[in-house]
Amino acid sequence: MPILSRKSVPKDPDATKERILDAALDVFSAKGYHDTRVDEIVEKSSTSKGSVYFHFPSKQSIFLALVDHFADMLERHVIEAIQHENAGIDRVRAALTACLDTFGRYRRLAKILLVQAAGLGTVFEEKRQEVLSRFSALVQIYLEEAVALGEIPPLDSEVVSQAWAGAINSLVIRWVYTGSPNPERILSTLLPLLLRGVGFEEKQS
Repeated sequence: MPILSRKSVPKDPDATKERILDAALDVFSAKGYHDTRVDEIVEKSSTSKGSVYFHFPSKQSIFLALVDHFADMLERHVIEAIQHENAGIDRVRAALTACLDTFGRYRRLAKILLVQAAGLGTVFEEKRQEVLSRFSALVQIYLEEAVALGEIPPLDSEVVSQAWAGAINSLVIRWVYTGSPNPERILSTLLPLLLRGVGFEEKQS
């Protein structure tokens, strides 16, 4: 691994790091994890191997950084989506909508997270599960709010939120592979089913 001198450290480390991750997204999406070489990421990012290794000591660390980036973005979008919603089931609905919207808008990142990370070993699987757990933990909070408000009957919010995350994960993986069902169709079909499953009944206008 190259030893960097002070002169070789990027002048704008944050911008260089983002450029490397953007390039890595392109290469991983096109070639998959195993067939991607660090040299290809270097070339695609128009940086140097020294710059890449300054930020990421290995190909694995680049890949995991992309997964972390997606997890942070997913969590941020969910939190932003519920800010102006009433506590309880409105936030549950907003969280599920924001999750599927994020997968739809960032399909290549979703592919890396949900498809490529599967089967790459313990480190990758633990990271993938961490992302799903972060989402289900948010849903669990909003489900508990809905129970406290009397909108739905008492339930095991931990198990339900994990089951919901699993259902979304399964459908999104299929969409990433085949292009169907798309996030809009998943949302319109799955959301009412999940809400009915926890005893929520829409008020008739």
